[in-house]
Amino acid sequence: QVQLVESGGGLGKTGGSLRLSCAVSGRTFSSYSMGWFRQAPGKEREFVAAISRSGESTYYADSVKGRFTISRDNAKNTGYLQMDSLKPEVTAVYYCAADLRSAAATRKFDYWGQGTQVTVSS
Repeated sequence: QVQLVESGGGLGKTGGSLRLSCAVSGRTFSSYSMGWFRQAPGKEREFVAAISRSGESTYYADSVKGRFTISRDNAKNTGYLQMDSLKPEVTAVYYCAADLRSAAATRKFDYWGQGTQVTVSS
C-alpha cells in the first residue's frame, strides 16, 4: 500500500518562498516517479511539475518555469516542490502524486496525497 503525505503549505507573501514536502511510504522511494498538481477554487486540477525515478529528468508547466523547482531526496523518502517568487495566482490546493512506472513524462499517476493548501497574499 502506497501512502503520500504533503506538508509545508500555508500562507506566503508575494515575492516570497515556500517549500512543499511529500513523504512517501509503501515501497522503496527511488522506485517512484513523482509529480505535483494543483487545483484552485472553481478550476480543473492542473499539472505543475514532475520528476523521473532517477531524478535526472524534470518537467514543468510553462506557468511555473523559472520559479518552481521539483526535487527529491531518496534517503529521506521525500519529494519537494520549491516555490520562489510567489504570486497570488499560485493560490491553490497542491497535491503530490507518485507512480511506479516512468510517469514523469506522461503525467499519469496512480497514487495521490490528500493535498495541502497554499495561499499567497497580495
